[in-house]
Amino acid sequence: MDVKIVKRRLLALKSEVSALSEAAQANRKPVALDQQSVGRLSRMDSLQVQAMDKAAEHRRRRDVLRIDSALERLESGDYGYCVTCDEEIGAKRLELDPAVPLCINCAK
Repeated sequence: MDVKIVKRRLLALKSEVSALSEAAQANRKPVALDQQSVGRLSRMDSLQVQAMDKAAEHRRRRDVLRIDSALERLESGDYGYCVTCDEEIGAKRLELDPAVPLCINCAK
């Protein structure tokens, strides 16, 4: 495993998640109560979009924390090992998601 390649992948993934978060920031703003300019159904649609984007933002924040944790494990030399049982995580699993903290057995 090439540490530099893994680090670049993790940083690129973090940058991508952060860019998605910034792009969707407008959807998380409070929805105005003015029903004169916006109809009731349009407002309900706006509230639904807002709720969905808040949930997506929560997932993105969790992903950034996972990526930061993976970067820390990379620096400390613990990258590639399960944080629960300390067994080696499969290469294919890490290739699919370089921030994965658990081996397949502990993930079950």
